[in-house]
Amino acid sequence: MSAINTTIKIDPILKEQSQTLFESLGLNLSSAINIFLRQAVREQAIPFRVGSPQPNAETVQAILDAQNGIGLSQGFHSVQALMEDLDADD
Repeated sequence: MSAINTTIKIDPILKEQSQTLFESLGLNLSSAINIFLRQAVREQAIPFRVGSPQPNAETVQAILDAQNGIGLSQGFHSVQALMEDLDADD
């Protein structure tokens, strides 16, 4: 099947940065876009996450624990005090 020409609007700075990146990977802009499109068709979705990243449940719990002072170590006023605490048998 022969290729067709398509016109798309791209920010000129983004185009330049993209071309530099793709050239370093041995690709041109057209090849990179074709890779993206093929992957999108294969996955029947945009082939990467779009949106703001959400922390997983473990991270959410760690944030809540830190905000509530749970599981935090004590503060130290000197390196010597820290080292003594580290060396202590619990």
